[in-house]
Amino acid sequence: MKKTVPSVLRLALAVSAFGFSALSTSTHAQLTIDIVGVGAQQIPVAVAAFAGNDALAQQVSSVIEADLARSGLIKTINAAGLPRSGELAAVQFSELKARGADATVIGAVQSGDGGMMNISFRLIDVPKQTQLTGLNFNVAARDSRATAHRIADIIYEQLTGEKGVFSTRLAYVSKSPGRFQLIVADSDGFNAVPALNSSEPIISPAWSPDGGRLAYVSFEGRKPSVYVQNIGSGARTLLVRAAGNQSAPAWSPDGSRIVYASSQAGGTQLFIVNADGSGSRRLTSSGAIDTAPNWAPDGRIYFMSDRGGSPQIYRTSPEGGNAERVTFEGSENANPRVAADGKSMVFVKREGSRYMLAVQDFASRQVQVLTQGPVDESPSFAPNGKLIVYASVYNGKGILAAVSADGRVKQRLGAMNADVREPAWGPLPK
Repeated sequence: MKKTVPSVLRLALAVSAFGFSALSTSTHAQLTIDIVGVGAQQIPVAVAAFAGNDALAQQVSSVIEADLARSGLIKTINAAGLPRSGELAAVQFSELKARGADATVIGAVQSGDGGMMNISFRLIDVPKQTQLTGLNFNVAARDSRATAHRIADIIYEQLTGEKGVFSTRLAYVSKSPGRFQLIVADSDGFNAVPALNSSEPIISPAWSPDGGRLAYVSFEGRKPSVYVQNIGSGARTLLVRAAGNQSAPAWSPDGSRIVYASSQAGGTQLFIVNADGSGSRRLTSSGAIDTAPNWAPDGRIYFMSDRGGSPQIYRTSPEGGNAERVTFEGSENANPRVAADGKSMVFVKREGSRYMLAVQDFASRQVQVLTQGPVDESPSFAPNGKLIVYASVYNGKGILAAVSADGRVKQRLGAMNADVREPAWGPLPK
């Protein structure tokens, strides 16, 4: 008798591969970000226009301001009319206090030798009228946007005590009629570059821990197989091509191995392979459907399985052995992703006909629902564990969205005339 696949499991096995079919798309897939929810308490910061080279100075200060605003924890104050100066002596503290700013960012962009640019900034405590931090960067003009992200990271960490993630990258999949693209972009959606173009579906991109490679599944040749691609050179390697279907690759914390789901032995089970394609071996042998693995920082592998009768989340050692059930609340839970600190996981939770994201704290086992659906899937933690990017639907179009781990900060990441899915948040830059 043919086994009936429960709904969340069908979502994980099918929606990510074929969820674009009813969506109209184009090849333009650079993301734009709309902030639709912010933190309960925000730090008011004024980012003054930077002095110096007009075009680059405007870009740098604008990128910093946009980064801080989309964090959801910082409120950017109107800085119009404030002096364009990188010097503490020029700061108008009385005016900043009147505008409600607790801190201000000032800076300058100056031309240097050999076509280089000197970008400097200062973060100033307005009530105390003192400098909190400041640095100078000597960079090529082409690196001005990346430098602005780095400055925003420094400011964010100084003000919140948490690592910033503005210098990270996103990978996601876009589809146009007859064409799929694997896109890599900056965290703010700019510099979107196709890493792969294909006439067949691309699913499940996953970053290596060093941020230099992506593992993913391509259906080229009508055969779902696992590939690994070097982002810098574009060189790609066919990692696993076997009987049945391969899906959902995930890297080990040290980048030496990849766990993936495969039906090569019949029913879908988990396998582990070395990152060079050697040494593939079977990990689970449950007789059920085991899929959507995620390698946690502590070395254990989390996955979803219907071995108990409905889709739930389990974890096991990479050496195999008995799997431990992790989720008990609700009838269907899927697609686990563990935070970088190993203290919690995000997953897809079904309530009625809605697929929503939820976070479970491992110590307390408490579960908090973060989103309302109707179809939210493919969650991926930011490397600081404070935000989660995921795939959703808005106005009938596939979009990416982001939500904070406490559910208060919300963003929509859409692409003009395009549908985007399957997000993966890259690691912090080395």
